[in-house]
Amino acid sequence: MDGNVFGGNMDFTIRAATLEDCKDISRMILELAEYEKVSDQVKITQRDLEQDGFSKNPFFHGIIAEVPEQHRSKDGHAKVGYSLYFYTYSSWKGRAVYMEDLYVMPEYRGKGIGKALMSKVAQLGLAAGCTQLNFAVLDWNKASLDFYLSQGCFDVTADMGYHCMRCEGEKLINLAQGDA
Repeated sequence: MDGNVFGGNMDFTIRAATLEDCKDISRMILELAEYEKVSDQVKITQRDLEQDGFSKNPFFHGIIAEVPEQHRSKDGHAKVGYSLYFYTYSSWKGRAVYMEDLYVMPEYRGKGIGKALMSKVAQLGLAAGCTQLNFAVLDWNKASLDFYLSQGCFDVTADMGYHCMRCEGEKLINLAQGDA
């Protein structure tokens, strides 16, 4: 899965995430949540990531974008981007991959890192027999929407009328107990 990518004058590597990356993934999840103005909603800890991503039956997989020593961030980070993904199933189309997060630290954007991360998730999905890549993007995030559209993606809500639904917390417990 290792692969060096050279974009402009910035070289970086995309590789499979390991247990040792969970500290940096946790840091970047918080950075992403701050960017999306929902940092109060992050409940996941580094320990949760270690258990959920690196147990016998992982709930997610991850990839990391890493830069060499000389390109470390101002805070000394070499791990500058990540994507978390997992496999799902479409009753119409079969195997699918869901990209939960795609994040690149602000100072590293525009260098092809996000595109390389997304491309790697697509490659992994195809290798696993998936026919589609699914993900969500906030409606106000025009830069990301434009990026995804430029990669050949389409807006399922706009084009097909689907809405992403969720049940959580007490309502989820009620639903599970048949009290909904």
